[in-house]
Amino acid sequence: ARLIYNDQKVAEWFELRAWVCVSEESDPFKVTKAILQELPGGYDDSQSLNQLQRKLSHKLSGKKFLLVLDDVWNLRSADWDELRIPFSFGAQNSKIIVTTRHESVVSIMKTVPSYPLQTLSNDDCWELFAKRAFVGTIPSMHPDLMAIGKAIVKRCD
Repeated sequence: ARLIYNDQKVAEWFELRAWVCVSEESDPFKVTKAILQELPGGYDDSQSLNQLQRKLSHKLSGKKFLLVLDDVWNLRSADWDELRIPFSFGAQNSKIIVTTRHESVVSIMKTVPSYPLQTLSNDDCWELFAKRAFVGTIPSMHPDLMAIGKAIVKRCD
């Protein structure tokens, strides 16, 4: 999702973009506030969900937006119904991408089919980890760090 979000063509296609990491203890107020803060001029000290939603509706009004709600853990149907109200003010072809580990979140969204990802093999996981952790160097040149990295990768199972 991050690669799509950061792609230059995607940035040019959407007038507004926001990436929000949704915590385990989320609610419509916190998520709406976080979305607003990700948008240009988005700082807001509103004290009610209604005020936040009016401001978000105004910001999205007639604009094509991309919203990524990342790592959604738990979301009740009523929360989603409340949270999505301002999204209807956006222009046609606006998109919302939701990443989650929980199938229950997918069923609450009631949108397009989900795209479940498969778990990486240990070798692929190590390759990805090493590529990011050992930028500009060879992992075998740092056996102590390599051992720590392998232990981290093993915990990813």
